[in-house]
Amino acid sequence: MGAQADFETQRKPAVDESNEEFMLERVPKKARRSWWSQFVIWVGFGYVPTGLIVGGQLAGTSDGGGMPFNEAILTIVLGQGILLLLTFALGFAAMKTGLNLSLISRFSYGAKGMVLPMLVMGLLTLGWFASIVGMVGEIFDAAFGSFTGIILFNGLSLEFVIFSLIWGAIFTWSAYKGIVALERISAPAAPFVLIVAIVAAVMMTSEFGGMGNVIAEGATRTGTSIGTGITLIIGAWIAGVIMGVDIFRYAKTAAHVFIGAGACFILTNPLLNLVGYTGAISTGDANFISWMVTKGIVFAILGVILWVVALWTTNMSELYCNALYLGPAANALGFKISRTTIVIVIGAIGSILGALGFYSYFFADFITVLGAAFVPLAGPILADFFVVRRREYTQANVNDLPPVRWPGIVSFLIGAVLGITFQYWMPLPGDFPAGLAALIVTFVIHIALSKAMARRPEQQEVVSADAGIH
Repeated sequence: MGAQADFETQRKPAVDESNEEFMLERVPKKARRSWWSQFVIWVGFGYVPTGLIVGGQLAGTSDGGGMPFNEAILTIVLGQGILLLLTFALGFAAMKTGLNLSLISRFSYGAKGMVLPMLVMGLLTLGWFASIVGMVGEIFDAAFGSFTGIILFNGLSLEFVIFSLIWGAIFTWSAYKGIVALERISAPAAPFVLIVAIVAAVMMTSEFGGMGNVIAEGATRTGTSIGTGITLIIGAWIAGVIMGVDIFRYAKTAAHVFIGAGACFILTNPLLNLVGYTGAISTGDANFISWMVTKGIVFAILGVILWVVALWTTNMSELYCNALYLGPAANALGFKISRTTIVIVIGAIGSILGALGFYSYFFADFITVLGAAFVPLAGPILADFFVVRRREYTQANVNDLPPVRWPGIVSFLIGAVLGITFQYWMPLPGDFPAGLAALIVTFVIHIALSKAMARRPEQQEVVSADAGIH
């Protein structure tokens, strides 16, 4: 027993666990969090403006686009249902293994092959972080205007740049503090944010003459198919689904995983889609904060506080997870970089990008490509864990895995290309969601390649004496 403990100590990275957040090892049972922790983190994580934006896109405008209310409801149910299932499946794997995304990816992509998906996720979370920094800058710009009247570049005011940089620094500090900060900020904010969103939606609808008028106006909206709507919903959230692995590794049971996933994709995000739809119909703007700003100083201040707090919880998660991708990727290539260093550096880069207007100029294309090309990233993980080699995930030390496993890499690359192809050049029958189709293809290809290459040395099952969750 003593020799075994000494061996485990030697194999574990010499880092401060409270500071490094188990970046290079499994989360032990004693460090798992409560169901309430998962609930509040996911409510806060799920409260991001893209839910409103997508709802507004489902509504379209009086000039064109959109879909009737009943079709919008069906689209929201289907889209959020798919996200719920994907999140639960990935979260279940994370809960069973205690591994973050980078470590669990070593099984399907290889100890060095996982650098590919981690760099992709690093870029995605950086883009999201920069976008949310810009969203906060726009909130203050819309609420208070420009005091100085100074326009620096690209139509961006001095105030926008300053507020973006300040809040980028605050988000970075919060992510630096780790998982506990996510809980402490999300817990008091989550119920408050949801209540105000519901009240605002009721007031906007009432101002428009009631829900009957909203439904009647919605009936005139056409041009957006259910398939396209589902693609929009998935695209807006697929990065969050995959990032969920890093949060759910702290879950104790499958029930806790479902509670967390449900908090986001049964409660928070569908509500935002609905509020965005009704807001776009009632006021012409999916973001109810813009409506609150026009209702006097009290509502304006409440709206700004509400939105900033909501974005705070989301952006902490973006940067927190980013470090868990880039840190292990760098480690796989032979570089030792601490989680806190990555948080500070990426936080600074993201804050600068946000202040330069990343959100205004690139966000729309960013989430469209995200939904089409990067959904397949989860395919090899799901296929590998549930079909190909599930036993290995709990019986192998993550440091004993082969450098490259080609089925994961090849299937992901094929899926990414197909996602873009389906989205932009070869629409599928019935406007089937491009990203979802690419994910299904990737899942199947990974299983087929794994069986075809089963005799190759790197495909053999790894069993380590020191594996497991303690």
